Amino acid sequence: MPASLVTASGSAHAAVLGVGSYRPRRLVPNAEIVDAIDSSDEWIQQRSGIKTRRFAGPDESVQMMSVAAARGALEHAGIDAAQVDAVVVATVSHLMQTPAIAPAIAHELGCDAPVAFDISAACAGFCQGVGVASDMVRSGSARHVLVIGVERLTDILNREDRGTAFIFADGAGAVVVGPSETEGIGPTVWGSDGEQFDYIRQTEDWRDVIAEDSPVMPTLTMQGSAVFRWASFAMSKVGLEAIERAGITVDDLDVFVPHQANMRITDAMARSMKLPATVRIARDVADQGNTSAASVPLALHRMVEEGEARPGDLALLIAFGAGLSYAAQVVRVP
Repeated sequence: MPASLVTASGSAHAAVLGVGSYRPRRLVPNAEIVDAIDSSDEWIQQRSGIKTRRFAGPDESVQMMSVAAARGALEHAGIDAAQVDAVVVATVSHLMQTPAIAPAIAHELGCDAPVAFDISAACAGFCQGVGVASDMVRSGSARHVLVIGVERLTDILNREDRGTAFIFADGAGAVVVGPSETEGIGPTVWGSDGEQFDYIRQTEDWRDVIAEDSPVMPTLTMQGSAVFRWASFAMSKVGLEAIERAGITVDDLDVFVPHQANMRITDAMARSMKLPATVRIARDVADQGNTSAASVPLALHRMVEEGEARPGDLALLIAFGAGLSYAAQVVRVP
């Protein structure tokens, strides 16, 4: 008779135990952006809601920002780095094809030989990472998982592109996901719409860049109007499904933390989902800009620090971006 394999089992429930963030030192107002794109502060604010953003300096690398955010999350959770079994890093701006940045981050933090890997899902990467982490904790493949969203988008930003130069920025956010006596992370609703694959992308394939006589770093390009229409309406359905699958209603929700892409998209989603006026909505994009994979944890941490998101509150996290990929889940605020 064939030998039987043992099935791993973990915690019955998973939760976000702590959150941290790192914001680059340099604050960049719209006034520094407008001349290169023939625009104005008024136009940028009307179109996106962005007033300022953060640009990383030479010493504020993807690894440095990730480590700083992770240390904050570990401290908030009361977890030592040696207790971390897995490090999941969501980013599209670690510019080495291989190795992933996650093992280097884990080593600097002092983790004890964790599994460490990157997720390349752009703006959706962090919420996808939370979904992966909660499944790992429940399955028993890890007890404590560090999920980091980090970007240095200014490295791949065309400062003269009127459609993107005022939007993207840099930063890092992190959470610790671990076992809990009660459920703290609802089912993740995730997917992709590959038919819209080209809506957000880098300008050139690396093979084409290498073949050029004078190679130039590829930059981000985006079909802004098409993304706006898709995100404003398709993502509200995803958010409502995440709420339903968590076993709650919009009336039970306390906090809404969407990907900080655009204030108009946030408002459109809130209207479409018919969120009650009592739901507190993250609007970090006004001061931070769009930081892709880092935007949701950055916004969540700000709300926690400022008392807008309180321990035990139910928060809907939702993110969407290049691919077009998306993910959403309801979590209890740590």
